[in-house]
Amino acid sequence: MDKKVRAIITGIEAYVPDDILNNEMLSEMVDTSDEWIMTRIGVKERRILKKDGLGTSYMGELAVKKLFAKTNTNPDEIDMVLCATVTPDMLFPATANIISDKVGIKNAWGYDINAGCSGFLFSMETAASFIESGRSKKMVLICGERMSGITDYTDRNTCPLFGDAAVAMLIEPTEDTSCGFQDSILHVDGVGRNYLYQKAGGSLYPPTEETVKNREHFIYQDGKTVFKYAVSRMADVSVEIMERNNLNSENIAYLIPHQANMRIIEATGNRMGLAKEKILINIEKFGNTAGTSIPLVLWDFEKKLKKGDYLIFSAFGAGFTWGSILYRWAYDPE
Repeated sequence: MDKKVRAIITGIEAYVPDDILNNEMLSEMVDTSDEWIMTRIGVKERRILKKDGLGTSYMGELAVKKLFAKTNTNPDEIDMVLCATVTPDMLFPATANIISDKVGIKNAWGYDINAGCSGFLFSMETAASFIESGRSKKMVLICGERMSGITDYTDRNTCPLFGDAAVAMLIEPTEDTSCGFQDSILHVDGVGRNYLYQKAGGSLYPPTEETVKNREHFIYQDGKTVFKYAVSRMADVSVEIMERNNLNSENIAYLIPHQANMRIIEATGNRMGLAKEKILINIEKFGNTAGTSIPLVLWDFEKKLKKGDYLIFSAFGAGFTWGSILYRWAYDPE
């Protein structure tokens, strides 16, 4: 009988653009202020990929190259590539394929996953399924977003939110079942398509002069409705996964939430009974990087994480999509 294996992250790297868009700069573009943004969202600055002709694959390529160097990985060893993104370079081919070509991965297959700000959760679940089944032995999972490319910088309700970044992770199997991917609870509810979406650019509303003029290729969000759903769904599912695994606030090393809004993050932590120091946050310096935000926190705080730490990942995104993953960190800081 085959031994049970778990999927573990064995390495993580990131690329964040050099250009910073801070609240003072934003306040010169739209009617807003640092105080308004910090009070309602909690973002101080966000990274922006400004160079023309570059997209999500550029950031993903650099993150993967850094990952290979850090983990001493040969591209020929990789058998699968997944890319979670809502800002692909183009509708096709998949950004996963483009990144594979750019970094020299030739012996793999893969595809893109679109789950909004829950992109990391949905792609990690997918990665774990392939690893646990034995179909993949060494996988690269990329979460990358160029959110600035679909942000309307005349819309004061959405333009303070988003930033750009990419994170690459090496996913491998382990027979040490005390580490790695432990459990997940994931949901979708199509009602979200009415409250958070990008209207034009797909087959329903193909690009026309009219769709461009009407600014329909940018993010639209009904902020109050999204906030209401996000607060309850993220908190509920995070508590549910704790209860299902007989864990309490003392057992959890850290909550790593999607970095959408400080009020949503705080509400989720409060429902879980967690002290502030158990909630890892970098929204102030990176903003909302959509499905990239959870792994960006993992990368940012990697040196704080110890082997065996119970981590809860929790997110809510367009669709609506939401969920939580229970994960035990698999290695100690260097």
